[in-house]
Parts: sequence; structure tokens; C-alpha cells
Amino acid sequence: MHLRPLGRSPLAIAPLVFGGNVFGWSADEKRSFELLDAFVDAGFNLVDTADVYPAWVPGNRGGESETIIGRWLKATGKRDKVLIATKVAKWAEQPGLSPVNIQQAVEGSLRRLQIDCIDLYQAHEDDASVPLADTLGAFGRLIEQGKVRAIGASNYTADRFAETLKMSADHGLPRYESLQPEYNLLRRTGYERELEPLIRREQVGVISYYALASGFLTGKYRSEADLAKSRARGAGVRKYLDARGLDILHALDRVAANHQATPAQIALAWLIARPGLTAPIASATSLEQLHELLDAVKLALAPDEIALLDQASAKPS
Repeated sequence: MHLRPLGRSPLAIAPLVFGGNVFGWSADEKRSFELLDAFVDAGFNLVDTADVYPAWVPGNRGGESETIIGRWLKATGKRDKVLIATKVAKWAEQPGLSPVNIQQAVEGSLRRLQIDCIDLYQAHEDDASVPLADTLGAFGRLIEQGKVRAIGASNYTADRFAETLKMSADHGLPRYESLQPEYNLLRRTGYERELEPLIRREQVGVISYYALASGFLTGKYRSEADLAKSRARGAGVRKYLDARGLDILHALDRVAANHQATPAQIALAWLIARPGLTAPIASATSLEQLHELLDAVKLALAPDEIALLDQASAKPS
């Protein structure tokens, strides 16, 4: 497995990341263990979660995903084969990026994950109420304490992310080595117009989320009738059922036929081929689905195939 450097950090990751939002939601603990084993045994190494995952599920409070990952690590002894990324700021029980909250939140995450050090600790969203120097300083202390190896951010605007990088450089504070934006064939404009030039110039790693647009890019949803196929995802993809969305699926079908692949594999391969993008995040709830997604890293899209996908998805998102 060819690993890619994550920004300027000491971390190197496989070109596909497992999204842990499904653990404790659409994958129970037994299934989660099976998925994690298969992912790591196939040579992939970064699992992304958050303290808040999956608090939106009735009966959950948050922290369930980290807890499942922690139990898996303890049961399998595979800590040395996997990098763990988690996040702070969006959980109602521990919101924001104040130094006090960051210190308290990391202790909770470490306890649930049953590890001594988080490989990538990310600000899940910006918190303009806290001075950047205070937030970065708090993250810096975690690095000094050996509780975090590298830091990253998610859901930041380009202007705000640039401001954090300048703050780090000007004041000798640790910098965000990765950015986690929404990015896929359906949602291109926001990332490509402002964030992509910045991250490439500053050598920041990118692990993009919603790689398959909540499942729409698998080709599973092509009509209103298809939305009933998934209670968890169906309602969320209705907005993509328009002429542009169907054009993108048609282009995916054409490229997939060239490779005897699936639309999901092609959508991931397009992301993996994007200059400056380190790895997309994707989730799976069955072993069959997981192996399908993992095989996307074996695909090499031709320039004309990338151009076809680019053209189909070129309209502003």
C-alpha cells in the first residue's frame, strides 16, 4: 500500500480513510469490529471519528463510535497498525474550542478510545468566540503532553483557515496539518474555488468527507421511488435528484463500464486522483460494501475519463 504524507506532519496514510460515523449507528459493535479488521488487514490505516458520533441516533448521547473503536483496539491489539483521528467542538456535552474544553474533551476521547495518544486531533468546526492563539496553544500543550501527534481542522472557511496558518507561523504555534472539507463530484465549487489553492500552496493534507454524497454517487438512487431503499440516507439525497445529478451518474456509469467497476469506485477514484487531496473518507456497513470501496484505490483513471467526470459535474454546486 502506497502511503501519502499528511501535510507536513509525521503521519502517512493510505489513500482511503474509514469514516467511523457508522459505528454505533448503522453498524453495531460486532459488525464494526468486522469492518475495522477487514479495513486494517487490507493495508489501510486511518480511521476517522469524532466525540459527537453518533449522537443523532435515538438513545445515543455521543461517544459511542469512539467507545466501539476503543473496544476493538483492546480486543485485537492492532493499535500499531492503525492511526486514529477524532474531533472536538461539535458535541453538545463538550462544545467549542476553548482551552478548558479541549483539555477536558481529549481526556474523554482518550478514555473511550483506550489509547494514550491520538494521532490526529481535529477541530470539528470553527469557534470564533475563542482567540485563535488560545485554541492553537491548547492543542500545542496536548502535543507537548504526548496526547496528540498532529492537529487538523474541519469545516473552516478559506479565510479563517488561512488566518490560523498565519497565526501558527507568526507565533510559533502548531499548525493544522490537515483540512477536512465536504468534497465530491456533486459538491465541488466551495472547495475548489477557495480552499484548494490555499492547501496546495501551504502543503496541508486533505481528507474530504461525504465522498459519495451520502450514497447518491453509488448509483443506488436514480428516482423518487429509490429513496425508500434507505431510511438512514434516502431523505438526504433527494436534493441531488435533478438533471445535474443524473448527468453525473451517467458519466460514472460510462467510466465504470470501461473498468468493470461500480459508480462508487469511480467516484472515489476521481477523488483519489485529485492533486492535493490526500484521501477521501468513506463509510461502509457491510464487508461486501467495504471491499468494493477499498478496490477503488486500484483504479487508475485515464485523463479523458477524468475530463468526462469533470465536465458532467462542472456546473456550480
